[in-house]
Amino acid sequence: MNIEEFRDYCLNKKGVEESTPFGPDVLVFKVMNKMFSATNLNEEIFRVNLKCDPDKAIELRASYADIIPGWHMNKKHWNTVYFEQELSHTLILELIDHSYDLVVASLKQSDKKLLAKL
Repeated sequence: MNIEEFRDYCLNKKGVEESTPFGPDVLVFKVMNKMFSATNLNEEIFRVNLKCDPDKAIELRASYADIIPGWHMNKKHWNTVYFEQELSHTLILELIDHSYDLVVASLKQSDKKLLAKL
């Protein structure tokens, strides 16, 4: 999956907006103003930080060389995923969905209600 496909996939999720809160080189996707993914636009190799359940994060890192602890993130809750190497397209989509779903599950009830209305 390349950056354009990644961007389109994220923006097609309900309630998602993109921004650059860490400067013009870091593209962030948020659902209801809560971050679920981030990528540096100037990296030579396309990689994305995605939120992950801590137990699942450990399992994924042990199973795939292209999934490592989150770069510049809380390594318990974030993975860095290399998108254009060995991982299957299906797995990448699952990881994006998992990140999005974790953030949605943690939203305040009022935000969940707003999201449901979108």
